[in-house]
Amino acid sequence: MSENTGKKERFHRREVQRAMVKNARKAKIIDKIVSIFAIACVILAVIPLTSILIEVIKNGIAAFNWDFFTGRPSAIGRAGGGIGPAIQGTLIVVGLATMIGAPIGILTGIYLSEFAGNGPFPNGVRFFNEVMTGLPSVVMGIVGYILIVLTLGSFSVWAGAFSLSLIMIPIVSRVTEETIKIIPNSIREAGHALGIPKWKITLFITFKSAISGVLTGVVLSIARIAGETAPLIMTILGTSLFFTGFNSPVDALPLRIWRLSSQPYESAQTQAWGAALFLIMLVLVLSVALRLLAQRRGFAVKAEI
Repeated sequence: MSENTGKKERFHRREVQRAMVKNARKAKIIDKIVSIFAIACVILAVIPLTSILIEVIKNGIAAFNWDFFTGRPSAIGRAGGGIGPAIQGTLIVVGLATMIGAPIGILTGIYLSEFAGNGPFPNGVRFFNEVMTGLPSVVMGIVGYILIVLTLGSFSVWAGAFSLSLIMIPIVSRVTEETIKIIPNSIREAGHALGIPKWKITLFITFKSAISGVLTGVVLSIARIAGETAPLIMTILGTSLFFTGFNSPVDALPLRIWRLSSQPYESAQTQAWGAALFLIMLVLVLSVALRLLAQRRGFAVKAEI
């Protein structure tokens, strides 16, 4: 009886081992297939992006010189000139839009994640966030034109920054909300156990732990608004002059690229490629700088914890 029982146990062990080996081989094969598929998708996504970057560099690098970065645009059909006012205007408008949109988006994300819950009002805010994210940018330009341009009676930096901030707010808000939700509840519970008020836990513990992801959302929103043209056509109009005031028109790189590319002259086309290349480099530098800042902040938070 015991011998039969031993044989059965050995048989079951062998069967279990065979099943385990078979499942392990199957899992490895599936893992390799999925990995190859993921790598192929990455390559397919990188190829067109790389070709665009190579094309921009090839056609735009010839325009790079000191006068191109510092000079004013020349008359239509005349060679020379630069994009100095456009660079200055882009930094001013995008910077002002970030100062308006980033704090509002971050505070909205904190409220939706930590205080709002799932009631009708917060759900409505989330719904409108989704709607605003999907709206064409020209709609934001129309809003800025009606509310600011018609009110002040002129195209202005304020109108452009306001329109771009409307594009920025839902992106920052959504990323902030989702990033803060990832933070473990044990961190919040530890703060409550020490008798710390909820608003202090949110600002000084939860938000600090999520600062890296929040800054990533800000980077994404800046990259989005830096290349927008339609809202700027209806709000800042564009000019060949350097910055003269917040209530006056100003130039911007997307507007300058649009105007130069629409001209039939070879010199204007080259400058348009050069301005596009500089805009890509500007967004890249801002993205890298903010990511480095986020990493340093992340290390500082870990050290504090």
